[in-house]
Amino acid sequence: MSPPVLLDYASVLIFALTGAIVASRAQLDIVGFAFIACLTAVGGGTLRDVLLDRYPVFWMHDPTYILIAVSAAVLIFFTAHLVESRYRWLLWLDAFALAVAVPAGVSAAMLMSQPAPIIVLMGMVTGCMGGLMRDVVIGEVPLVLKQGELYVSAAFAGALAAVLLRYVDAEPLFLLGGCASVTWALRAGSLAFGWSLPVYKARPPRQ
Repeated sequence: MSPPVLLDYASVLIFALTGAIVASRAQLDIVGFAFIACLTAVGGGTLRDVLLDRYPVFWMHDPTYILIAVSAAVLIFFTAHLVESRYRWLLWLDAFALAVAVPAGVSAAMLMSQPAPIIVLMGMVTGCMGGLMRDVVIGEVPLVLKQGELYVSAAFAGALAAVLLRYVDAEPLFLLGGCASVTWALRAGSLAFGWSLPVYKARPPRQ
C-alpha cells in the first residue's frame, strides 16, 4: 500500500473520531454520529480531489473509507461517556489528524506534478476543510478560526516545508515526515504552550 493511501486511511480514521466526538457533545443519535463522522473524515479529501480533477473521488473508488468512518462513529457512540474531557480529546485528536491529512494532500498534488502553490493549497485544503465542515454543520465556532491559534498556519507551514524539501531532492518518506512533523509541532505547541499569531485590533477599538 502506497504512502498516500496509508495517509488517507489514517486521516479518515482520526478525523472520523473527532467528528463523532463533536456529535457526542451535540447529543446526536447514532445516524447523526455517522453523518458527522463521515463528513469530517472525507470532506477535505473530497474537495481536494474535485479541485485536482481526480476521479473517482478517493472514497468512491474505495468505499472502505466510509466503512472506517462509520465504524469510528459507532465506537464513539458507545464509549464517549467514558471519557472525562471530550473537548480535550477532540483538540488533540484533531491536531493529530491535521498532521496526517496535510501530508496526504501534499502527496496527492505532488503525484499529479502540480506546481508548488497548488501543492501547498491542497495540503491546507485536505487538512482543514473536513474539520471546518464539521464545526459549521454542528453550529460551533470552527477550530480552524479560533482567535490567534495556529491551525491553518500550521497546515500552511507543514505543506510549505514539504515543498522546500522537494527542492533539495529529499526522499518521499522524509519529505512527508517533515511535513507532518512541522504541522504537528506548530499545532501541538499552540495547544500546549499557547503559541499564537497576533490578531487584528481596530484603532480606535470597536464600539
